[in-house]
Amino acid sequence: MEFLSYLISGISLGSVYAIIALGYTMVYGIAKMLNFAHGDVIMIGGYISYITVSSLNVPGWLSVIIAMIVCTILGVVIEGLAYKPLRSAPSLAVLITAIGVSYFLQNSALLIWGADPKTYKPLVDGNFKLFDGQLSISYVSILTIVACIVIMIALSLFTSKSKMGKAMRACSEDKGAAQLMGINVNFTISVTFAIGSALAAIAGVLLLSSYPSLMPTTGSMPGIKAFTAAVFGGIGSIPGAFLGGILLGVIESFAKAYISTQLANSIVFAVLIIVLLVRPTGLLGKRIQEKV
Repeated sequence: MEFLSYLISGISLGSVYAIIALGYTMVYGIAKMLNFAHGDVIMIGGYISYITVSSLNVPGWLSVIIAMIVCTILGVVIEGLAYKPLRSAPSLAVLITAIGVSYFLQNSALLIWGADPKTYKPLVDGNFKLFDGQLSISYVSILTIVACIVIMIALSLFTSKSKMGKAMRACSEDKGAAQLMGINVNFTISVTFAIGSALAAIAGVLLLSSYPSLMPTTGSMPGIKAFTAAVFGGIGSIPGAFLGGILLGVIESFAKAYISTQLANSIVFAVLIIVLLVRPTGLLGKRIQEKV
């Protein structure tokens, strides 16, 4: 039963990584940029949810919606102020700007909410017991896994069936050609950032429901691991982000349980290196041939 318990815990943690990785992969797939401030949007979403519940006494589900709205606006503002002027700039300039935005958000949170850890109240309490109580699964874990699956399916349908989703795919293939076909590229990229930031808010709430310590650096390591998951699965691929996140969470859970808690992060990144040596594009990534 211990094996099953660790497996479910890993899938739950991996589901959080997958939701964050979906935000990374959406932005990279459309805008071809790595938004390293994405992890800090998770932290902002967590603080918004915490403040609305603890100070305004709103229900947990409503705090998630408020956090999504705030993070969506934040994502659009960040894209418009920090990234849009660098649309044609070298990728290194965009990367440095993303790191700068990340530190700006962390220090802003430090000034507003302080450095003391806050204890986040989980969205749901209690456990679901199986096999005469030998296996206990928290309702938070079940909620996280279900939310991840629903989000992945919804995003896949959105990008393949909706008009905006088709515009996103067109921008991903060729922004110049998409613009000639009448697609508003800037608006499409802003919508992508809005969706990614809303997903970050959901991920932040689910993460804190399982690991309830909230501080200005809360989103840093999950953000890095989710980026690792996106690369692991094949960045730019929605199913790849989902698969990479789940596998990463399971590997981390088993590494902590059977090898060493201190070495778990090292093992996760070592697995990424090995996978990329064998498949440089990730598990589900496709090699793109550039036309000359």
